[in-house]
Amino acid sequence: MNLREIDVYGFDYDYTIAVYRKSVNRLIYDLGRDLLVSHLKYPKDITHPEHDYDPRFAVRGLHCDIQKGILLKIDAFHHIQMGTVYRGLNPVPDAEVKELYHGSHVDIESLSGFYGTGPKMYQFMDLFALPEMTLFANVIEFFIRHDIPYDPEYVFYDIKNTISSLHSSGVIHRAIEDNVDSFLIHQPEIATLLKRLSDAGKRLFVITNSAFNFVDKGMRSLVGPEWTSLFDVIITNARKPKFFSESTRHFRQYNPKLGVKTWNKVERLSKGCVYQEGNFNELIKLTDWSGSRVLYVGDHVYTDLADATLKLGWRTGAIIPELEEEVNTINSIEYKKTIVWLTALEVLIGKLQIYEDPESQRIISEWLAERDYLRKLAKTVFNKQFGSIFRTYHNYSYFSRRFKRFADIYMSSVVNLLKYSLNHTFYPHRSALPHEPNFADVLQNHYKRSVQ
Repeated sequence: MNLREIDVYGFDYDYTIAVYRKSVNRLIYDLGRDLLVSHLKYPKDITHPEHDYDPRFAVRGLHCDIQKGILLKIDAFHHIQMGTVYRGLNPVPDAEVKELYHGSHVDIESLSGFYGTGPKMYQFMDLFALPEMTLFANVIEFFIRHDIPYDPEYVFYDIKNTISSLHSSGVIHRAIEDNVDSFLIHQPEIATLLKRLSDAGKRLFVITNSAFNFVDKGMRSLVGPEWTSLFDVIITNARKPKFFSESTRHFRQYNPKLGVKTWNKVERLSKGCVYQEGNFNELIKLTDWSGSRVLYVGDHVYTDLADATLKLGWRTGAIIPELEEEVNTINSIEYKKTIVWLTALEVLIGKLQIYEDPESQRIISEWLAERDYLRKLAKTVFNKQFGSIFRTYHNYSYFSRRFKRFADIYMSSVVNLLKYSLNHTFYPHRSALPHEPNFADVLQNHYKRSVQ
């Protein structure tokens, strides 16, 4: 992807321009849990401190088997990663997992559909979903411990609808607005990036599902009171992914001073003005922003990126905040040692399994046991329960498969774009197929020989 060819830059707001502190997850968890008790009459004891939010429990990209009440991680080929299947706060034994799913493979009809929303399984792709997964696990755990009969499907939808109502009603937004500096990470580089793009003659737009007043409060803190002058188009209350998939709702201009929408038909999108709702067909019609000269950046693989690249042909960038910690972990000496020895061990096992005498088979059995230990060790350094969001033991995770399909580039923060010239070209890395030699290793070995 050549940035020289990008004329238009688009952004999501939440977790793209605005990055939140982890205290937001605790806020969502506490509000959701309290609403379950007050409105749906869940046991009051779920508010006990032992059922508080644990930021170390869940990772993004997990699936929930709605009917079985299980959280699990699935790889790019629909295989379940053993050891990452949880009912409540406890792992489900591998033997039970294989019995429940008739093996370790999840058939395509049971998987979560294009947008990851069921009906049998639901994929948690949103960063705001971390407290939702933890609340689901904690409630299930409470019911199990206290021998309370429950239907997992009821619990799932009670929690999902409760958390959704906190967003749609504006409860979470108002809580953040009231103390924006406590929840929002201040990044002066955001203003630098937007001004750099604007000064270079690039067109800028933002499409967000959040309301204008909420966005305005955050942007004033991040960029300053004149932030709207940097954007050619500002679209709030967009209802993504419906913004990209439906064409029935038209744009309405919003007057921030009066707090009302105008009644006249929107026939042009003006710089510095604010618009609500709308759809991508009208956006393209009114701006002609189509094709690969547009780069749209967002954190949600389905809501932000999938339709933007498949239907519009936009270039897309995925924001994955977890990437920074992931990179730090894989570059640690301890992790490198583990992976190097694990790889060497698997090569040895693969080559020496042809020897079928008892002594050779005994040694191979010991190696297989050590391999299992190393695989678990390599998993738990990322997250004790579910491991890396990017990998299972040896394959890409289903999360990785989806964002690799819909994102041209990915980064931990949108401000990382400041590290590159506006003329920079991102070249894809050639990945070796199983039957191909790893040319990176060949080149490295050739270089070593040449300097000896």
